[in-house]
Amino acid sequence: MFAEPETWVAIAFVILMALFAYLGIHRTVFKALDHRAERIKAELDDARRLKDEAAALLAEYKTKRSSAEREAEEIISNAKSEAERIAVEAKAKMEDFVARRTKTAESKIALAEAQALADVRSAAANAAVAAASTILSQSVKGSVADDLLAKGIAEVRAKLN
Repeated sequence: MFAEPETWVAIAFVILMALFAYLGIHRTVFKALDHRAERIKAELDDARRLKDEAAALLAEYKTKRSSAEREAEEIISNAKSEAERIAVEAKAKMEDFVARRTKTAESKIALAEAQALADVRSAAANAAVAAASTILSQSVKGSVADDLLAKGIAEVRAKLN
């Protein structure tokens, strides 16, 4: 059995372990392992805390995004309704403007017709007076003719104007 190399390796291993136990190296190794376990645990706790913060931040941003989307939809719907209201007002104003312009044009046309009718009557009266004065001056002579002519012209002017 002492001729086998595995036996000597086992004996050396047991002696090494006894030496380590006598010198207290196992405590140092355990302390190092405990320290490493504590550091890993702290890192895991930090990672868990960061994960929770990220989840909270994500939830907050999702809430903000949904509220911003709702606000944008409200703004769009308000803008559409405002545009429709403005279009209706503009249409009403345009119709009112067209109605006023039409009324103004109709009154101008009526005034022009009345003026033209008055001009035609005046021209007809002047033509009738001229014709009457020509006829009367040719057919009647003397002071009676002048009196009749003046009286006739006055009557024609009064009736036609």
